[in-house]
Amino acid sequence: MKKWVLKAIIQKFISFLPGSHRINFWFQKYVTKGVQLSDAYFNDKLVHAYDHLRLYAQNQKLRGIRTLELGTGWYPVVPIALYLAGAEKIVSVDISPLMNLKAMQECVAKYQNWIRKALLSQFDPYWESERVKSFLALNPSKMDFESLKKELHLEYRVGDARELSDADQTFDLIHSNNVFEHIYPEVLKQILQEFKRVLKPEGKMSHFIDMSDHFAHLDSSISIYNFLRFDAKTWQRIDNSVQPQNRWRYHDYQELYQDLGFNITVAEKRAGEPEALQNLKLAEPYAQRAPEDLAISHVHLVNTL
Repeated sequence: MKKWVLKAIIQKFISFLPGSHRINFWFQKYVTKGVQLSDAYFNDKLVHAYDHLRLYAQNQKLRGIRTLELGTGWYPVVPIALYLAGAEKIVSVDISPLMNLKAMQECVAKYQNWIRKALLSQFDPYWESERVKSFLALNPSKMDFESLKKELHLEYRVGDARELSDADQTFDLIHSNNVFEHIYPEVLKQILQEFKRVLKPEGKMSHFIDMSDHFAHLDSSISIYNFLRFDAKTWQRIDNSVQPQNRWRYHDYQELYQDLGFNITVAEKRAGEPEALQNLKLAEPYAQRAPEDLAISHVHLVNTL
């Protein structure tokens, strides 16, 4: 049995259990090894953080901004970067309570280690020196969850991003990292409508989207387009609620943004692996789509209102 099939079966089973997201966390941490704060994972999140800061700071200051993150995940890598850059308030919302004290302590300690080793020099133009100084003075192993969040100006929320408690035009920057692909279209549309309400007129949204088949991250025997072989009914049987994949392509996101009246200012796309599509029998509606659109594996979308 292929690795991806086994993972699909296990996650489908987990999705029916009470506390499914917590069980899936342990499955990925200790079996698939997908949620450890490895150097590779940390560096990948740092790239996202750097690009959020780089693209926001092109013509706007970072000090004192209010930010909103969709999909906290397990480790607050991006929120900490925003804190070090001078953000006044950092809100991070997730539908599931994945982050905990141990994960935050580990993340802070890793940041401190990398800063002391001068491994994050690319952030120097954006980070506030006083913030960095006070951050390095922290002893995360001696701090509780609430104290760490307060110190980092972080408000961690577990809830539905379609119903935010914030007033209109609250945030300067709204961002996410490989989250959109796990949200079904009708829900994503409602979330983006809510983001439109709470984003300041001069604010920006910055979202990374990974449109590859996530089962391919574990199983090299399949291509990153493997999930496009299945029709809607078959995919519904394979997909699961703990790590769903909507299978949307770039054109779908582009159309949704246009429908909502968003002005896309940046669309940094990765070409993917077009050759992997050539011998793949695609299901509908993908068989009728342009190969160049199907092949795009990742996109970073930045938009204004």
